Amino acid sequence: MHTGRFYTLTASCPDRVGIIARVTGFITEHQGWILESSFHADALDGRYFMRIEVRADSLPFSLAEFCSRFAPLAHELQMDWRISDSAVKKRVVILVSRQAHCLYDLLARWQSNELNIEIACVISNHATFKGFVEWHGIPFHHVPVTPENKPAAYAEVQRLFAAAQGDTMVLARYMQILPPELCAAYPGRIINIHHSFLPSFVGAKPYHQAYTRGVKLIGATCHYVTESLDQGPIIEQDVIRIDHSDSVEDMVRYGKDIEKTVLARGLRYHLEDRVLVHSNKTVVFR
Repeated sequence: MHTGRFYTLTASCPDRVGIIARVTGFITEHQGWILESSFHADALDGRYFMRIEVRADSLPFSLAEFCSRFAPLAHELQMDWRISDSAVKKRVVILVSRQAHCLYDLLARWQSNELNIEIACVISNHATFKGFVEWHGIPFHHVPVTPENKPAAYAEVQRLFAAAQGDTMVLARYMQILPPELCAAYPGRIINIHHSFLPSFVGAKPYHQAYTRGVKLIGATCHYVTESLDQGPIIEQDVIRIDHSDSVEDMVRYGKDIEKTVLARGLRYHLEDRVLVHSNKTVVFR
């Protein structure tokens, strides 16, 4: 992790000869100091992906001017691209229900500056963690969700996210299914932790499903939320070995450790602009 200010350019475009030379040439032309670079060519789709970090103080102009000068080259290369500034902390809104482990872990990482973010607020369909969250100096919003009030409840969630100027919404074991309209409003900006090794055991009670199936590995998956339940592009996964003697309760206990670490890693990759989405897959530059 670099301590000085830097810009992160991420891009994808149709693959062709000379992409790296053109982009790095543009940066060095303006005395840009490249700190880190990663590239990937997808031969099957014919698409090229890149991530480049540039020292901010090495450039003779602002980020806005970098963008305006780079835009013609990006247009020529047919790029989907964006650039971020490490000096601007990403604003994260956490959604949680009654299970505490992922929320506790994220707040601990935030408090210790392991995650360099602003937690704009926490939203929950239960009031359970109100005191705990507010003790950290973070606004807490209780938005109950019932079969009767779902449209109004999720309209309020969307309003709160917008009011908090959220960049990323994190479902930290938020045990509700977001409506399609909310998912569609923030593509690539809502992250979920699912307590199974997707695509196995989607939906509710995956540990019970795993126990019934007699699997020997259980896992957790951090993925982007889309309108299709538990089908969004996968960011990060991990597993742990179990055996016939483990009960469902054992599996739930083991799984909580995996869920915390997988969510933290996946969120970090996202916040550091290390994840590029293409179709329903991701390229993750670790």
